[in-house]
Amino acid sequence: MFQEISEKFDGIFKRLRGHGKLSEKNISESMREVRRVLLEADVNYKVVKQFIASVEKKAVGQDVLKSITPGQQVIKIIHDELAGLMGEKQEPLTFSNRIPGTIMLVGLQGSGKTTTAGKLATFIQQKGRKPLLVAADVYRPAAVEQLRIVGREIDTMVYSDEGKDVVKICKEAESFAKEHLHDTLIIDTAGRLHVDETMMDELDRLKSELHPEEILFVADGMTGQDAVNTAKVFTEALDFTGVILTKMDGDARGGAALSVRAVTGKPIKFLGVGEKYNQIEVFHPARMASRILGMGDVVSLVEKAQQSIDQEKAAKLEQKMMRDRFTLTDFYEQLQQIKKMGPLQDVLSMLPGNQKALKNMQVDENALVQTEAIINSMTIEERMKPHIINGSRRKRIAYGSGTRVQDVNRLLNQFTMMQKMLKRMKKGRGMSMPFGL
Repeated sequence: MFQEISEKFDGIFKRLRGHGKLSEKNISESMREVRRVLLEADVNYKVVKQFIASVEKKAVGQDVLKSITPGQQVIKIIHDELAGLMGEKQEPLTFSNRIPGTIMLVGLQGSGKTTTAGKLATFIQQKGRKPLLVAADVYRPAAVEQLRIVGREIDTMVYSDEGKDVVKICKEAESFAKEHLHDTLIIDTAGRLHVDETMMDELDRLKSELHPEEILFVADGMTGQDAVNTAKVFTEALDFTGVILTKMDGDARGGAALSVRAVTGKPIKFLGVGEKYNQIEVFHPARMASRILGMGDVVSLVEKAQQSIDQEKAAKLEQKMMRDRFTLTDFYEQLQQIKKMGPLQDVLSMLPGNQKALKNMQVDENALVQTEAIINSMTIEERMKPHIINGSRRKRIAYGSGTRVQDVNRLLNQFTMMQKMLKRMKKGRGMSMPFGL
């Protein structure tokens, strides 16, 4: 996410830090580079103009120019202005005491509304709520069936009807939700290839009848300013409450994320960062500014780990490590916990300073799959006592896992090295293993 823009900012910041002292000329030159980077990232040109003017005004102040580390001061100003541009603080979902509460998802066809409905349902289920998905797209072929498939995959009920009156369908879904104790409606509305009067009229009628707590505009983050321009039209016609940017795990240049708040006045509430239903992130402007500037996002990484990793298992594993009882079975369980955190590339990108390291490195997710296959091909005794795995056993394990003997050897060698490292840690300075890793 934002890898290209992060790399360009990294180059600018290196030059800024390289100056022992900064002059107005140095800052002006750096701002020209920042302007170019933002425009290339497809940020709205009016937003860029205002952003640069605000940064320059603060950066040429005497407190900055005469400070011991003026380069770092300017970088902090850019960070704070970026965060402000995207909203300054995180805007949570609004839920009233009304049952059921209602969330409408709106946007153009192809923006990812139906998948986002599943992700949002997964997210609020984790918060202890009981959502009901409502199929309100009666125009697109197979749209209803697509939502039903999503519902089955996330074990969430879907309300649908054969009729064509969308308002009636949604009102009946309200009654169904009350009867079956669903506290939240997530309405997957119809999209079009372009904004039209019929579409807006239908959405306006739904808004008037349902009084939703949230109307979330779903936009494809890869479309840049096209998404922002469409968002502007939707907010003028519908006055939605927030934005969800999808497909942010792809080659998104960042223009939509950096422009949409300033252009529409509406907060970004979530980012879709993968194809799985748990790959949705709450949007935090300050954290996102840190990611864009290559400073990492350790807070989000810790939160992701806390959500994904079983703390009870982690505590038991730590005890095993302290007693030198860490086995391949434990190692396998740790792989399962790590996989829940999402793609490794995304996890590593949250660590400070990793943008440059990741630039030319493709993290091989298949390596984890291969490791799992090898361990699954071992007997329980072999997992508990890897030292008994001789040549013939290695051949059998390689054959059973569809790998080579060299791959089995590599895993066993890595595991042996890990055990030695854990012993040294225990002997040298005690051991505290956060999250069991």
